[in-house]
Amino acid sequence: MDKKFIALMILFFAVFGVFITRTLFNEQIGKFAKASTATDPSSSASLIFAWPLTAKVGSKVDVNVFIRNANNLPLDKKQVRLTTNLGLINGALESTTESDKNGKVNFTLTSDTVGISELSASVNNIQLNQKVTVKFE
Repeated sequence: MDKKFIALMILFFAVFGVFITRTLFNEQIGKFAKASTATDPSSSASLIFAWPLTAKVGSKVDVNVFIRNANNLPLDKKQVRLTTNLGLINGALESTTESDKNGKVNFTLTSDTVGISELSASVNNIQLNQKVTVKFE
């Protein structure tokens, strides 16, 4: 009888301890256990800009990508990859550069061919929602 009583008391205190811990520290444990979105790039909040949108063949077009998180705050030290279907980005078909403290990455687009260049960017294998087209004449 004493062994059963001791086992029930241990079980009671274990369940009671879990209940009290869960009740008192539920919010703090949830914050601790969840992944932080502060450092995750957002595909919808990040932006791509190009200027000019119409350029002569052989001229340079400035392309800027701004990497932001879900709270629209800039993210630094993120590897940003820019690709195009026409022309060269920093002398290649695609280019990867790290974002600065403002979340900004600069690229240069050139083309020796007449046509429309579609630019798309990705960061941490997340494709940005926005795309930009530049027309070369």
